[in-house]
Amino acid sequence: MNSRQKAILVGMILGDAYLQKTGENNARIRLEQSQKQREYLMWKARQFPEFFQGKPTILVRTNPVFGKTYSYVRWQSNASPEIGKYRKLFYIQGKKIIPGSLPSLMIDPMSLAVWYMDDGYLYHRDKMAYIYIPRLVSAEMDILLTSLKENFGLYPTVKIKKRGENVLVFNVTETKKLTSLIAQYVIPSMHYKLLNPVSTEA
Repeated sequence: MNSRQKAILVGMILGDAYLQKTGENNARIRLEQSQKQREYLMWKARQFPEFFQGKPTILVRTNPVFGKTYSYVRWQSNASPEIGKYRKLFYIQGKKIIPGSLPSLMIDPMSLAVWYMDDGYLYHRDKMAYIYIPRLVSAEMDILLTSLKENFGLYPTVKIKKRGENVLVFNVTETKKLTSLIAQYVIPSMHYKLLNPVSTEA
């Protein structure tokens, strides 16, 4: 993988991507998005033409609580020891973690942009950005916040929402800084997540 692909992969791992172990040293990337975000999934897969071949699959899932059925898109890559190396960094006993090496891995704004496109949200009324994150132990949260501070000069706060979700909250000033860092990397179908949608090239 080249440096751009590595940056994108780090962002994908922090976001929605799942790295599935396929052997002692190999792993593959599993991408899943709703049908509405199909274009974004296709963009991510096309950044790794040597890994993603064939076509994505359309799957149907039913919510057991509400009984609502919806379709989503899944695309899995070929297995590779190169992907396996990242799985060993970001997974312990099958659980995704924030590794201590993150400050040296998440150094490119492209990683930040992909992570935000995956898990970020912009409240236009308040002009504040959020990134939803899994529940992390305090050491992992410290690593994440340190990476954002040291590599990008970003200082979000951590909030636990009513339903128990953890979220990074960027106030208006921090949201402007975040937008200026990632805008050029955000693909057109995701411009609605930017403060001031602009023409960019991904």
